[in-house]
Amino acid sequence: MLAVIRIILMTIALVLISIFSCLYSLIRPFHRDNVHHTAKYLGNVSKLLGLEVEVRIPDSVKALGPVVYICNHQNSYDIFTVSGAVQPGTVSVGKKSLKWIPFFGQMYWLTGNILIDRKNKNKAMNTIDMTARKIREKKLSVWLFPEGTRSYGRGLLPFKTGAFRTAVKAEVPIVPICASNTHKTIDLNRWNNGKMIIEFLDPIHISVNERDKIRNITNQTRTDMLVRIEALNKETGHEIALSKAKKTDEAQPSETK
Repeated sequence: MLAVIRIILMTIALVLISIFSCLYSLIRPFHRDNVHHTAKYLGNVSKLLGLEVEVRIPDSVKALGPVVYICNHQNSYDIFTVSGAVQPGTVSVGKKSLKWIPFFGQMYWLTGNILIDRKNKNKAMNTIDMTARKIREKKLSVWLFPEGTRSYGRGLLPFKTGAFRTAVKAEVPIVPICASNTHKTIDLNRWNNGKMIIEFLDPIHISVNERDKIRNITNQTRTDMLVRIEALNKETGHEIALSKAKKTDEAQPSETK
C-alpha cells in the first residue's frame, strides 16, 4: 500500500514540477540556471522515497567555472536523487525524443538541456563539437553519464570517451561525481531506505597535448571513481545489496541477461 501511495505522489510531483518549470522557463527560455532550479525541486522528491541524500562538494570544485561533470548512471531513481546535486549553470545532454514525453519532455527542452539525435549518425558525430561550442559561448557546464546507459546493479560500466573529448575541445576540466549504490536498496514499501552519498571529486585538467591519451585518462578516471564508489557503498552500508544483485544477475541464464 505504501508503495502505491509513493508512486502516485512521485508521479504527481514530477508532473507539477514539470508544469511549473515550463511556465517559469517561458519567462526566460533556455536560461543557463533553469536546469539547476528545476533539478533542485526534483531532488527534494527523494524524501518521498525515504532516502536521505548527502551531497559533498570539495573547495577545489566550488570555485570552478564551466566544467564537464561525469556521473555514474544507476537507474530511474536518478531523476530524484542525483538531480539534487546539479550545480548552477549546468545542463545535461539527452535524446531528442525526450521532448515528446508529456510534461517532462517539454520541461527538459525549455529549461535548456541539449538535445541530440542519436539515430542520425551524422548529427551524432557533431554532438561533441556542438556541446563544446555551447560550453564556450554560453559559459555552461555540462552533466554527462559516460557509461552511456543505466547500470542497474552491474557496477560501474565501461566509459565512453565523448565526455573527455568534449572537455578537451571546450578547454574545461572534467569533474567526476560518484553516487553510492541505490540498486536493490530502495523498497517503496519501507519507510526508511537509508542514505545515499553523492561526492564530487577533484577536477581533472586535460591539455590539448594529451589528446592522444584520452582513452588512458578515461580508463584511469573510471578506476578512480570505482574505488571511491566502493568506499561510499561501505559508508552507507549498501555494498552488500550491490554484491547480492551482481550474484543474482550472474546466476541467471545468459539468454535472460
